[in-house]
Amino acid sequence: VSESYDAAAKTYSLTFRQSCPATPDKVEKLPFVIPVELGLLDSQGGEMALRLQGEASAEGTSRVISVTEAEQTFTFVDIAEQPLPSLLRGFSAPVKLSFPYSRDQLMFLMQHDTDGFNRWEAGQQLSVQVLQELIGDYQKGEALVLDQRLITALHSVLTDETLDQAMVAEMLSLPGEAYLTEISEVADVDAIHAAREYAREQLANNLFEPLWLRYQANRDLSKKTPYVAEAEHFARRALQNIALSYLMLSEKAEVLAATLEQFEASDNMTERLTALAVLVNSPFEEQKALALASFAEHFKDNPLVMDQWFSVQAGSPLPGGLERVKALMQHPAFNIKNPNKVRALIGAFAGQNLINFHAADGSGYRFLADLVIELNGFNPQIASRQLAPLTRWRKYDEARQALMKGELERIRASGQLSSDVFEVVSKSLA
Repeated sequence: VSESYDAAAKTYSLTFRQSCPATPDKVEKLPFVIPVELGLLDSQGGEMALRLQGEASAEGTSRVISVTEAEQTFTFVDIAEQPLPSLLRGFSAPVKLSFPYSRDQLMFLMQHDTDGFNRWEAGQQLSVQVLQELIGDYQKGEALVLDQRLITALHSVLTDETLDQAMVAEMLSLPGEAYLTEISEVADVDAIHAAREYAREQLANNLFEPLWLRYQANRDLSKKTPYVAEAEHFARRALQNIALSYLMLSEKAEVLAATLEQFEASDNMTERLTALAVLVNSPFEEQKALALASFAEHFKDNPLVMDQWFSVQAGSPLPGGLERVKALMQHPAFNIKNPNKVRALIGAFAGQNLINFHAADGSGYRFLADLVIELNGFNPQIASRQLAPLTRWRKYDEARQALMKGELERIRASGQLSSDVFEVVSKSLA
């Protein structure tokens, strides 16, 4: 989508161009019918009345237009100033949208757009741009500095109590390392992790007060209200929990005390498990060990909850991840012949703990290959599914590519492979 504003005529035009890549069954695709819900914001964040050229009167401040041609222009009249378009509101069509928003414009949409989806989308776009800049600076050995616009925008969102708490929680969630890897041409695992952790720490430091106020208010409500499976309560707990995950980065005594209180006193798994994860990812070793032991003792007879206990530890990005996983494999509650246990521990480590799994020495790859070879003998289906992280070798630098391919080749040469494992390995190496 591109824009054009004529100040003299007070007209604003949006030109849509659509295309779809060729597929084996069809090389040339006809234009789709794409419903695009949109609005136009003025310089104060207000919604402009929308009247298309040729219409007698405006039809509200948010409307759906149908893009039906390969290239199509829509012109709005009586537009007194250069507007900022809010496009694809409510994700009105399953398309990839490209519009040249600046960071200032994305920050403005985060602060003022009335559409929840677009506020979130603007936040994701701004976060990705900021994180990619940090990744580049890390790779060049330059000092990391977080763009103030992200802090400002999230501060506005966090202090606006009129907003839905679930949306605020989503907007505070930075794009994950897996997503940043996916959109990278060549994924630099170390740079991605360092940049994202730095951003989280800066946000935690700069937004500590509003995060702490939100956490305390929502936690007080949680203590006064028994667990209820309703949207309003889900939203409150979501914001409470993400606030806690940021707050713990400060390593302040009052946050540690609040985390321990939530872990010990919560009447629902959502809050208790979040508190446990926050402790596991913290530097407070004594409290962490006590919480893990307490949780395991309390839920030792509940296999599904113990799966969560394994996953929380397997996913921790703190150094020594592989050693922790190997130690947990010796725990009485772990059984390599139980697919749920394998997914909870090994799957969480290889699929979610990217910084530890992709260790530069290839130890994570060797560990997973050994496991797949062992699993192939008695559960080829789960073995083939655990292979997935190794099959993405093309996404990484040459050194890691060589290590990952080497382990895939070792699996292929290990002996009598099941058809499940052989198919995944051979296709990945093809």
